Amino acid sequence: MSNCNQCIVRQFNSLKTLTKDELVRISSCKTTSIIKKGEVLFNEGEHINGVFCIKDGICKVSKMSDNGREQIIHLIKKGDLLGERSLINAEVSNLKATAVNDMEVCFIPKEEIINDLQKNPNFTMDILKNMALSLKNADNVIVDMAQKTVKQRLALTLIYLDEKFPKKDNNAIDINLTREDIANIIGTATESAIRLLSEFKKKKYIQLTGKDIFILDLNGLTKESQGF
Repeated sequence: MSNCNQCIVRQFNSLKTLTKDELVRISSCKTTSIIKKGEVLFNEGEHINGVFCIKDGICKVSKMSDNGREQIIHLIKKGDLLGERSLINAEVSNLKATAVNDMEVCFIPKEEIINDLQKNPNFTMDILKNMALSLKNADNVIVDMAQKTVKQRLALTLIYLDEKFPKKDNNAIDINLTREDIANIIGTATESAIRLLSEFKKKKYIQLTGKDIFILDLNGLTKESQGF
């Protein structure tokens, strides 16, 4: 079993604020799992009862609408924590998390980490800061859905993917989203997302090779995102 104190991943999330003794204790109680592409980490209506630390891979966090349409709310990558809200309240999850590619995740039970939340103010503040940032991002998604066109939302999403995710050796964004996934991020039909991606390709903003997306003109995408 890997030691949290020696894990590089923790430097990217709130676990970096824990003491060596706290990390040693967490190492002894956490479980590490391989989640295959397409598998679900947790469903809507499920008690999470702990925190996932993403050691490798990407998952999409989504919500199902009343008409049965999936809306992707967040993309969670290596180094991120998932499930912090379960530390604060006992409510069931209102979201679903699904692996976009093969993942390695560590799960820390709530009862083991709640003690650190109560006794380590640095850890508590970092968790709260991250939750506040998630709320801010959720507010932005709501506003974008209400006020921006689908084309603007696609441009913003491509800019976001370019900023948040590393590049492959061929310089494509290192995340293999399906066209349906992209449609579910921007809140449109898959056919509309495909049409707009083709339009951006013709304008030479992007290059598409299979699921690989290459950003060619960030300035052009920025103008599209602003409605110019």
